[in-house]
Amino acid sequence: MADANVRIPKEAKDRLAAVAASEGLSLRAYLARLADTLLTPAERAERAAQARAALKEWNGYAPTVVEERALDGELDRRLARVVGQ
Repeated sequence: MADANVRIPKEAKDRLAAVAASEGLSLRAYLARLADTLLTPAERAERAAQARAALKEWNGYAPTVVEERALDGELDRRLARVVGQ
């Protein structure tokens, strides 16, 4: 496997190294493992589409774009209220 150099602030590198060490990993191994757990935007969109299809098949629920936006707005409002407390 070829290595790559990534420039990040020293504070970020130190924090990542501390987290890696706490898990018994080198920074290199920790970042490789982290990368394996993250989804690309295309992968996230595909999983969301699969979830919507499964939900529709399971119970017929298929919100419109307008309904999704309204639900997202309600969730944002509720989260803001909780965070503000």
